[in-house]
Amino acid sequence: MTEGARQPPEAVPENAAKPAGEIRARWAWVEAGVWTERMLTALEQGVIGGKWHSLIDKVYALPNLRQAFARVKANHGAAGVDHVTVEEFERDLEANLEKLSQALADGSYRPQAVRRRWINKMGSKEQRPLGIPTVRDRVVQAALRAVREPIFERDFAAQSYGFRPKRGCKDALRRVDHLLKQDYRWVVDADLKSYFDTIPRQQLLERVKAKVSDGRILKLLETFLRQGVLEEMNLWTPEAGTPQGAVMTA
Repeated sequence: MTEGARQPPEAVPENAAKPAGEIRARWAWVEAGVWTERMLTALEQGVIGGKWHSLIDKVYALPNLRQAFARVKANHGAAGVDHVTVEEFERDLEANLEKLSQALADGSYRPQAVRRRWINKMGSKEQRPLGIPTVRDRVVQAALRAVREPIFERDFAAQSYGFRPKRGCKDALRRVDHLLKQDYRWVVDADLKSYFDTIPRQQLLERVKAKVSDGRILKLLETFLRQGVLEEMNLWTPEAGTPQGAVMTA
């Protein structure tokens, strides 16, 4: 195949107005209890001023918190610094979720420190840090993610596959196969060392502020970014980066 015959990678498609049923089908993975038909239409067509307002009530809504707990439970994660397991949290689930909802609503919610463990890197002798938030905090993070994720997912590149809903390694391999059949041969392999530990927080928050104007959402995100870390008996607060292993950074 000649150079001129190659097809360039597909561009991100433009979002045109579509019937409500078609929009819901496209966003079938979002939390239906959070994202109403009206919100999905706004997501497709764009909101006035390009920023979303008044989202915190979607985070602390009990149906969203229940679904968030279901996702946390499905991951079979370990207990955090408070030693409360998923099973223990579930024993008094409704009361626990109601307390969380109230704390988020009145602004009194504060996350606890993240328990740090070191795990082996696949194919390497090195280790990487893994942060384990409490079950309570993981539920809040999952609820926050259900509200936040579609807003940013809308604008991601079509050929980005990592850490995105309904996408994975097999999708990336199918794309590679497609490009190989078009006679592409070059591969660029790049890795950012200690990426999550060095993400500049202020720039990250500025990116979020470009799309979200709800101050309580922004404060909640910043609070999670500044969580303390408990490693063995030492408690400290990282000055940069995001906690690896947290729901909101997965």
